[in-house]
Amino acid sequence: MVTNLLYSLIFYPILFILPAWVANGTPVLFAGRMPLDLGGRLWGKRIFGDHKTVRGTAAGIAGGIVVAGLEYSLIGVPLALGAALTTGAIAGDLFGSFVKRRAGAKEGSNVPIMDQYLFFIFALLFALPLGLSYFPSLIGLVVIVVLTGVLHRLTNVAAHRARLKDVPW
Repeated sequence: MVTNLLYSLIFYPILFILPAWVANGTPVLFAGRMPLDLGGRLWGKRIFGDHKTVRGTAAGIAGGIVVAGLEYSLIGVPLALGAALTTGAIAGDLFGSFVKRRAGAKEGSNVPIMDQYLFFIFALLFALPLGLSYFPSLIGLVVIVVLTGVLHRLTNVAAHRARLKDVPW
C-alpha cells in the first residue's frame, strides 16, 4: 500500500514529466552556434536570440524523445505522451524567449515564473489532448511543480558553475 502511494504521488509524476525536464535541460549541454532564428527579426527585435540554437533545440527534442522511448519500452508509458510533453516543453521555452524579446528583455535575463515554469505549462497543454487519464493526481502535479522549481534552480546554478551558462538562472 505504501509502495502504491509512493508510486502515484512521487514516482509516476516524475516519470510523467521526465521527457519535458530532459527536453528543457538538454539544450544547455549541446548549445550550438547557429541561432534557431538565423538572426531574423520581427518588429525590429530578434525572434528568439542567440541563446536558442538549432543544435540545442534538436538536442532537446532528441533527449526528450529518447527518454519517452525508454519509458515506453521499460514501463509502457505511451510514446505519444512523451512526444507531446517534449514538444510542449521546447515550444514553451521558445515562446518564453519570443515574449522576452518582444518585451525588450536582454538575452539571459531572469523573468521569474516564466523562466522556471513556462516550459512545464506548455508541456502539460500539449499533453492534454491525449487525455487526463495519463496525468498524475492533483497532489502529484503539486509534487512536479515543487520539484520543477527546485531542480530548475539547482541545475542552472550547476550549469553556471560548469561554465555552460553565463548566468545562474
